[in-house]
Parts: sequence; C-alpha cells; structure tokens
Amino acid sequence: MKSLLLLVLISICWADHHSDNYTLNYDRVIHIQAENGPRLLVEAEQAKVFSHRGGNVTLPCKFYRDPTAFGSGTHKIRIKWTKLTSDYLKEVDVFVSMGYHRKAYGGYQGRVFLKGGSENDASLVIADLTLEDYGKYKCEVIEGLEDDTAVVALELQGVVFPYFPRLGRYNLNFHEAQQACLDQDAVIASFDQLYEAWRGGLDWCNAGWLSDGSVQYPITKPREPCGGQNTVPGVRNYGFWDKDKSRYDVFCFTSNFNGRFYYLIHPTKLTYDEAVQACLNDGAQIAKVGQIFAAWKLLGYDRCDAGWLADGSVRYPISRPRRRCSPTEAAVRFVGFPDKKHKLYGVYCFRAYN
Repeated sequence: MKSLLLLVLISICWADHHSDNYTLNYDRVIHIQAENGPRLLVEAEQAKVFSHRGGNVTLPCKFYRDPTAFGSGTHKIRIKWTKLTSDYLKEVDVFVSMGYHRKAYGGYQGRVFLKGGSENDASLVIADLTLEDYGKYKCEVIEGLEDDTAVVALELQGVVFPYFPRLGRYNLNFHEAQQACLDQDAVIASFDQLYEAWRGGLDWCNAGWLSDGSVQYPITKPREPCGGQNTVPGVRNYGFWDKDKSRYDVFCFTSNFNGRFYYLIHPTKLTYDEAVQACLNDGAQIAKVGQIFAAWKLLGYDRCDAGWLADGSVRYPISRPRRRCSPTEAAVRFVGFPDKKHKLYGVYCFRAYN
C-alpha cells in the first residue's frame, strides 16, 4: 500500500513538472514569433482581373515594409514579375525592376511597365494583350534578406470551341493540337476556360487536349454514348496521355479580334479556291474558325448561310435559333469538310484593322 502511494505521488509531481515545461516552451515560441514577424508584406488588392485580347490591364500589387527593420533604406528594392505555368513547376520571367534598371522578357518586351502610382506600388501594366497572356502571375518584392509574394490571375473574355481537322476526329497529338488552335486564330484552352464554358452550357461528347496536357470533355446532358445516362453533368477527365503518341481532338480558346468578320455577298456559290480568291479581291482574307466563333459568341453574329472557312470546313453562326436555322439552340453549325473542288458554298471573310 505504501509503495502504491509513493508511486502516485511521484507521478503527480512528474506531471506537474512536465506541464510547467510545456507551458514555458509554448510561451517562448509565441514570443519569438511576435518578435520576428514579417518585415515586408506583399498584397494584391484583387486576386483576379478581367480583360480581352488587344486590351490593357493592370495587375495589382503593393508592398508594405517595416521602416524600423530596414533603417534608412540602404537595400535596394527589387520587384520581379513572373508567369506561373500550368504545372507550377516552372516560372516564365516577365519583368524585373531594381532602382533605375528595368527589363522585360520575351513577348512582353515593349508591352509591360510598372504603374508606379506610389512608392509602394509594384503593380504591372500589360498593354495590347494577347491570347497567350492569359494565366496566373506572381509579384515578388525583395529587400535585403526579406521577400514576399502575391499571385494575380488574368482572365480573358472569350469563347472555347472544340476542334478537329479534315482528317477526322482523334487525329491530333498534343503538339499538333497546339498548332491547330494557332492556325485558327486561337490557343489551346486551359481547364479553367473549359470549365467556365461548361458552366455556360458547352456540351461536347469528344475528348480533347487541354493546355496542361490532360484530355477532357464537357457534358451538360448525360447520355449513354457520353459516359452514361445516369452520370452527373460535369467535365469528364481522361487524365494525362503521351503528348507525342496519343491522339484526340482539342479545345481551343479565342477572344475579341481587331477587324471585321462578314459573309461576302457574291453573285454565285464558290469552290474553296474561288472563295479564297473572292475574299482577297475584297481586300480581306478567308476567315478562320476562331474568328467565326468569336463573332458569334462575343458580337452576336447571326447568318443562316453556310460558308467556307480557311481550314476547308463549312459552317454558319446562329445567335437566334429559328426554323431551318438551328431551331433548338444558338450555335456555330458545322456542315463538314466538303470536296474543295466540286462543292459550292458562300464564304466568310475577315478584314483586319491596321
């Protein structure tokens, strides 16, 4: 009985002593964190900004420094902007500023500069936006041994459209898919862009490449040939495939254009070669698939006349569904890839503004 009582007393003393040590350690950690808090803070007033191709945009970024930590300011402040890639493993240099030194990189040269609205303003202005500018940007401010970052997403107004070439469906590897979009005045779409298009009603039962190398497709009306009738609507994900050997369609993204898209009034229907020449004779070029989708989605262009496009396809845009002209939905209707030498259609042209 005495041994048991002694053991209990020892246990209580050890527990009290252990508890005191734990409390002291905890208090000491909190005290150290308070003393060594951030001396440089970088913030973005908006996590996301919106614009369109050809527009100008400001990516917001401000920094706040502790003057007592940096003294009279012997350290030069370095501001660096980079663009994050889809896999976040690499960053693309955009702009660097340190003192009077400024440097822009790659396709951003001549288009980017610091806003400089105040001493602590690190906001970046990008002019004449391109489709490739879409994405997430990191603002990093460095002073001495201190640095901090903020991320801003640049969204572009535009339209996502599925695409496959004359060869037929599931004929593009990833690199060919990228080029196919570029050829149609577009870029390969990101997952976020496809997701927003799905939320807007895009339904397409063929899988296509996205910019991150994944293969996916959007379904708003589940049905047997497209994942099953009893499945929920959503963006179906096939996963990541070999970029060289695997072959699918592609989802492209395009935005506003600087020019005029129109159906050429011509006395006769035309073969493909005649259509190309007719646009040239009118001071224009035969329109691309991205341009007909942009005109339809962003300008509300509506024409119930099938016409040739640059890739040899024949399509027509319907914004107001009606009998004999896409009666059930607004869409760019696809006629196909007719014989270029013998089939006759109208033509859609595009005249760029200088």
